[in-house]
Amino acid sequence: MSRIFILVALPALILASSFPLFAAMINPAQQTLADEFDDWFQHQVQAEDILGAAFAVVSRENLIRIGTAGYTDTGRQRSIDADTAFRLASVSKTFAAELAAQMVMDGEINWEDPITEYLPSFRIKGDASRIQIRHLLGQSTGLLPHAYDNLIEEGWATADIQNRMSDLSFICVPGECYSYQNSIFSLIEPVVEQVSAESYESLVDRRIFKPLHMQNASVGYEAFMANTNRAEPHVKRNGKWTTVPVLPNYYRVAPAAGVNASVQDMAKWLMAQLGAYPDVISPEMVSLLVTPRVRTPRDMYRKDWKRILTDAHYGMGWRVYQLGDEQIAYHSGWVSGYRADVAWSATHNIGVVVLMNVESSSINSITARFWELAFANLGPAVSPASP
Repeated sequence: MSRIFILVALPALILASSFPLFAAMINPAQQTLADEFDDWFQHQVQAEDILGAAFAVVSRENLIRIGTAGYTDTGRQRSIDADTAFRLASVSKTFAAELAAQMVMDGEINWEDPITEYLPSFRIKGDASRIQIRHLLGQSTGLLPHAYDNLIEEGWATADIQNRMSDLSFICVPGECYSYQNSIFSLIEPVVEQVSAESYESLVDRRIFKPLHMQNASVGYEAFMANTNRAEPHVKRNGKWTTVPVLPNYYRVAPAAGVNASVQDMAKWLMAQLGAYPDVISPEMVSLLVTPRVRTPRDMYRKDWKRILTDAHYGMGWRVYQLGDEQIAYHSGWVSGYRADVAWSATHNIGVVVLMNVESSSINSITARFWELAFANLGPAVSPASP
């Protein structure tokens, strides 16, 4: 296992072109939190023999710490660094929701617009016009959960999967129950493409990656494979991590699972949620997306989270977890050979991202432990600071 690589409160001169540092001193409690979490991260990576992983802890004002461990593949020739790209899997949904929110704020679309307004050929066994954009991004379409994920995994073309949606029926009124989707969630892609006359990949790059200086972030299989500093995927076979091919299947549903990024990129994404880039990601927009909408009761039984989780909802593109008196916004990602977690608290002005190039459930214990440490170290919550 390679040495942990740590950046703490880097001088503004070094990061001025990348991070919106405001010459703020790191809160001593945040520094202690970063120290304790770094120890836990290193312990878990060693204990679980994680091949490669990275984390970042941020506040609105500062990149508090980046840590990396291990290697990009089993050849162990290249160490994971702050710029190594990982697949984000379902964490991609946070980008899709915030792109749509930008377009809503610009008056290009409305949350209440029926998706049939943009996709008149969309059919289900029922009135498809009842499904609105907010239902797509809020995982509350009322359709069968995980509809046609099996076809995504089998490599079906997106158009063929959409044609099969005519076989789906409502299991509840749209907006009234949780119904997690990948292919249906990704209908937001043709919606925004029709409005903008621009590809989804180009929209995300122009409106999110470039303004936030996410220099290693991309959308899609080809972009990921073209990046020579990428973390290869791994699964366990006969008790050992084995490098496996990068599968293109879930890249076909780009809004749901198509984003690639480094831990340094994701530090900027987290800082944006906390208000560091209000001209790109406005606090009002973020607040709307993390408003709890539908309960997600199965989350209450998640490994390592169930001991601290007291309620769970989905907003739009973000999960909203209640941890006693505390609330965090959160999303996880899991695709063949990769795991990702991202979470933040506006009231505590703190966020964490964890990326792995292995399929290991230890990411649950790592991220859940961060929040136990955070609430123990940071004290009573305060009102979010105005940008």
